[in-house]
Amino acid sequence: MFTATRAPRLKTVLLACGVILSLAMGVRHGFGFWLQPISQEYGWTRETYSMAMAMQNLMWGVFGPLAGMAADRYGAARVVIIGALLYVAGLLWMALVDQSSLFVIGSGILIGAALSCTAFGALSGIVGRTASTVQRSWAFGILGAAGSFGQFAMIPVEQQLIGMAGWQPAFYWLSALVLVVMLPLAFLLREPVPEAGKYTHQQSILEATREAFAHRPFQLLVCGYFVCGFQVIFIGVHLPAYLKDKGLTDPLVPVIALALIGLFNIFGSYYSGKLGGTLPKRYLLSAIYFSRAIFIALFMLAPLSALSVYLFAAAMGLMWLSTVPLTNGVVAGIFGVRYLSMLSGFVFFSHQLGSFTGAWLGGYLFTLQGNYNTVWMITIALGVFAGLVNLPIIEAPISRVMPEAT
Repeated sequence: MFTATRAPRLKTVLLACGVILSLAMGVRHGFGFWLQPISQEYGWTRETYSMAMAMQNLMWGVFGPLAGMAADRYGAARVVIIGALLYVAGLLWMALVDQSSLFVIGSGILIGAALSCTAFGALSGIVGRTASTVQRSWAFGILGAAGSFGQFAMIPVEQQLIGMAGWQPAFYWLSALVLVVMLPLAFLLREPVPEAGKYTHQQSILEATREAFAHRPFQLLVCGYFVCGFQVIFIGVHLPAYLKDKGLTDPLVPVIALALIGLFNIFGSYYSGKLGGTLPKRYLLSAIYFSRAIFIALFMLAPLSALSVYLFAAAMGLMWLSTVPLTNGVVAGIFGVRYLSMLSGFVFFSHQLGSFTGAWLGGYLFTLQGNYNTVWMITIALGVFAGLVNLPIIEAPISRVMPEAT
């Protein structure tokens, strides 16, 4: 399976994966800034652009298990190269296509497939296989922090590109950046040589999939992750428009808010991964979801101002992607790392079903009701649901006739 002749250093893999993930997630998190200019340019309702964002997230989830299977079998480097090329094609598609249905379908497939190859699912496997069991949760935290740093760094860049060059040239600049950064770094992603006897239980892909979906803790993890996707994508896509609708017309407010989410999630992701090495991950996941529900409720009840937005963004930032290292850690702890990218892809598919629903439902209900109030209430209720669902998860390694070492 692995053709490398020597195991890569963990630092090298984390550096390469971190930069790739930072760019992939950073570009994607800024797509909310294109909602209004593209809608105004083509005379679309917000539902049209929201559907494109929803389709991207859905296709990200659909392609996630496939990209994970490819990364587990052929190595992350090849998958990242394909993902970088798809990302460039998707950004150019968004810049050039003015027909609504083609825009939604094409950008959804291209960007969704690109993210499945360059984000957490495809990269988690090589990180999990390179890190030792003791280092693994911490390494996942580093990876999550890298994705958050990308949001913090890229959000202002994308907003400035749109303001200075226009929304269409901004896509051209981003496509060039993706190409020149991701392709060279992909060649640093050399898979480790498996230790002798490490995979003594030779499961097939189908056997590993059946085992996971028949396991109750995996089912609960999948249910909870739906909520994570719903909440973060609804906020990421619709927060700028929501603030403008409420009278906060200063364009810097949503930029600073989304950047704060990225900044604080650097710490949230890192420390969730670090804490996941010593504390039960299910309790940490439950605490994150319950806390999200509380802070969203407080945000809705408090008088809206720039300060309240920044406080909300900082609080949500601590919990934004902090579920990722914990979720991947639970999967690795139960099933091992042999098919980690694939199984993470399946869990992430649920996340992206939630993302699809959050992005689309926000636009649909706004078009129907003229406000986002109902969707905010749904995000609170779902946070409570996810907090409860994660509590009974059992993190112990699954029993097999010939156990797989982790």
